[in-house]
Amino acid sequence: MTFLLYIAITLVTFVLMECFTWWLHRYVMHGVGWYLHKDHHQKEPGFFEKNDAYFLIFAIPSWLLIMCGVIYRQYWMISIGAGFTLYGIAYFLVHEVIIHQRFKWFTRSNNTYVRAIRWAHKMHHKHLEKDEGESFGMLWVNKKYWDKVRADKKRNAKVDVSETVSV
Repeated sequence: MTFLLYIAITLVTFVLMECFTWWLHRYVMHGVGWYLHKDHHQKEPGFFEKNDAYFLIFAIPSWLLIMCGVIYRQYWMISIGAGFTLYGIAYFLVHEVIIHQRFKWFTRSNNTYVRAIRWAHKMHHKHLEKDEGESFGMLWVNKKYWDKVRADKKRNAKVDVSETVSV
């Protein structure tokens, strides 16, 4: 039973990280942390960005929680650190690989979620300055982006059918 509690703590931490990340992105990265985040919106030459420093900002507490949890046998700390780590992995895959395609692993996905998250992020990046923004979350996609992608898919399906019929 205790094992299930630690899994639950890990999962709750993962979900809460999306809320915390939204807040951090909206009020810190687009506020006092703009110095590090600016080159993510206003692309500069090179593979790495100052924005990549946020990776360490998230990784250090995760590492400390896991390490201290192991040393002091505080398994709840390990669970929270694991939730942070899992969120970091999800962030890397969604943001760096799927959205920005810094690694060319999933470049041709037609999945509705992937298209919705890409569209939401595109709308976020249309704002080049720190003020005026939208869609600050990472994994949770606003309904309006789902609706847009579904409408696009319906429209494209109708076009495909009409092309097939006219041939």
